[in-house]
Amino acid sequence: MTLNALLRETIIGESVVREFMTVGIGDSVREKVYLKSGERISDITGRQWLLALDPRVLGVWVERGAPDDLPSENAACRMYFLDSAPTDERHVAREAVAVLDLEPFTRIEEKRGTLVLMKVTNSEIRHVPSWKARLLYTRFYKKPRFSFEKLKAVAAAYSYPRRVRIISFKESSEYNYIFPMDLLADISHAGLYLFGMRHSNRVLSKVTQQEQIVVSEVPAELKPLIYQLGKNHSASPPPLEQLPFATVQSREFGVHIPDWAEGYKELHIRRTLDLGSHMLLLAECAQETHLKPATPRLHHIHFLHHLHLKRAGLTYPTV
Repeated sequence: MTLNALLRETIIGESVVREFMTVGIGDSVREKVYLKSGERISDITGRQWLLALDPRVLGVWVERGAPDDLPSENAACRMYFLDSAPTDERHVAREAVAVLDLEPFTRIEEKRGTLVLMKVTNSEIRHVPSWKARLLYTRFYKKPRFSFEKLKAVAAAYSYPRRVRIISFKESSEYNYIFPMDLLADISHAGLYLFGMRHSNRVLSKVTQQEQIVVSEVPAELKPLIYQLGKNHSASPPPLEQLPFATVQSREFGVHIPDWAEGYKELHIRRTLDLGSHMLLLAECAQETHLKPATPRLHHIHFLHHLHLKRAGLTYPTV
């Protein structure tokens, strides 16, 4: 171990500093997320998603018939991220490892519920002492257009593990795009899916023109293959025969997906909404297919959250 690595291990707790950690999570995520709107605090753990980064935008799904969970229009909200279930819901604010202040700016009404979109206005992180967070930012994270405030907001949002899935769509018989994403949301009980795609992503216009997309669930143990596909959303994809794995075609759309996918959903894109750096795509499920038993799935958590979990003895298996 080099001297610098030894110093990082001693001061920070890890010899290598990253922005995100990749972990494998099985049946359920341990973390909890709560939303405070007015005097109401609601458990929104399985129905909140990060959908854009500049500005930071989160979406919260509220089921039809649950008016008490619907934030007041244009009223400031506060989102609390906890590393596990609170000892008592009255202690949510005190036990949170990160906090986001949010401003609702629009709603999308659907048959089964409402998607509330909110922009981050302020953030607080408690994963590590403030001096250590500042040190990490100054030494490792500081770069053009990436402020300390943005670091805090991203670290807070990724204090809840964000699952990585594989996106596939077919532009023509010659081009089949396959790439990973984690800014997405599976609202399965409503038959809906959300995608937050960067405007700079060269395939965005192609996806919206085709109006058909397939999202696959994939095992965490194949992280190297998943990450190898990361360049495919910004460049012409390689011919299928040059991929380092075999593919199978989806049942309805005939889109190629990795043969190691555990299942997939075929989706029709119904609506788009500009969120700033990202475009929100709202899609409706046309077909769901299960192929293999589920295994631990690849998730992203922020490095600061990883340090907190490590200190608390709550770490997930890294991949």
